[in-house]
Amino acid sequence: METGTRRQVVMEAIRTRIAARTLLPGDRLPSVRGFAATMKVAPATVVDAYERLAAEGLIRAQRGSGFYVTEGLLQPLTLMQSSTPQARAVDPFWVSRQSLDAGEDILRPGCGWLPADWMPQEALGRAMRQVARATPELLADYGSTRGSQSLRRLLLSRFAEGGIVAQPDQLMLTSTGTQALDLTCRFLLRSGDTVLIDDPCYFNFQALLKAHQVKVVSVPYTPAGPDPDRFAAVLEAERPRLYLTNSALHNPTGASLSAPVAHRLLTLATRHGVTIVEDDIFADFEPEASVRLAALDGLTHVIRIGSFSKTFSASIRCGYIAARADWIEGLVDLQVATNFGGPSPIAAEIVALVLAGGGYRKHMDLLRRRLGHARREVEQRLAALGIEPVLRPRGGFYLWCRLPDGVDAARVAQQALAKGVVLAPGNVFSLSQSAGNLMRFNVAQMQDRRIDTVLAEALREVP
Repeated sequence: METGTRRQVVMEAIRTRIAARTLLPGDRLPSVRGFAATMKVAPATVVDAYERLAAEGLIRAQRGSGFYVTEGLLQPLTLMQSSTPQARAVDPFWVSRQSLDAGEDILRPGCGWLPADWMPQEALGRAMRQVARATPELLADYGSTRGSQSLRRLLLSRFAEGGIVAQPDQLMLTSTGTQALDLTCRFLLRSGDTVLIDDPCYFNFQALLKAHQVKVVSVPYTPAGPDPDRFAAVLEAERPRLYLTNSALHNPTGASLSAPVAHRLLTLATRHGVTIVEDDIFADFEPEASVRLAALDGLTHVIRIGSFSKTFSASIRCGYIAARADWIEGLVDLQVATNFGGPSPIAAEIVALVLAGGGYRKHMDLLRRRLGHARREVEQRLAALGIEPVLRPRGGFYLWCRLPDGVDAARVAQQALAKGVVLAPGNVFSLSQSAGNLMRFNVAQMQDRRIDTVLAEALREVP
């Protein structure tokens, strides 16, 4: 890559952080040497980029201290700008919008859910027919503030199987898993607070945190979890209020947290007063359960959130929050204020009926085997294109892969979109913009071999 191009990449990374409000007016920019290491460029390139941004008025230099975001720069929050899909910036909203709005003729190996015909449609149909014969109150009334008792009892039992001992007053239902995170952020954060995320991490974490107008910092994610030494350093330097993560089958890497790393994270978080939000949405995809921060901590400094959209339906939405009882009380009030109660009683009852039925465990057993076969088969197809996995996950439906040397994943994704294929380029997951050569593939959505042809063409067309 030429020096001018490297400089532009560094400048764009800083502009992106400022636009996303991960760098706020008055914040100090990363050190020249530290950011050079992050971006894999020479320190002189970062100095050049910073000086040009200062000339634009975006940042200012302070002698002997470094560079800072210009005061008074904050503009009204804009989460998106209208544009055609091809012209739109490849940011944390890009994959979501292309995947959700795609027509039936669009292939979606970059999306984050399973195909409809991989879901337990018979069990869902039975549950819906049973609910349709329910009392008028279930079909027409508001639900209780904490959500369905039957579903909460089932969840508490499932938690206990995983080593999480929780009382009924430590659990509430929400409309979705995303709402569970949104309520948690509303409850614990104020504008300008700092939140720590993994790098890479699920792109909608970044999008939601941007809406909350908080400062976002990141820690590199390894095959065993976040880098413990960097985690400790970020806690010391940035004093985040929250750390948000997936412990099992991490999105997008597919990695699972190791026990030694989990224990060290909890020790550090407790010492620094950091609350951990553990999104456990992929728990049922693991062949054997790995360590959980919520189980080790006992829901003292850890909040567990989740939903059922990945395992049996993204259409029947229902999520949950498990936390300290006093926090649940405050979260219930907040949900009443913003949603007038918990999730749809109909949705919660359908979820409870499916989970209680004997077919759900069989469905997950079959699904794990089917995904294992798909991961192996897709890995072989990608290898023929020069695309290799960074690691081989224990379960789930994601492969986090490295493209051939020098290939920019965002440009490949834009080329593929023009041909009717939605991909998930690495930098939409990366706060530091250090995953430009990486891409996440959903193996369950890779069954159509036309994807291979489009990928091959895009790889050839991107210089």
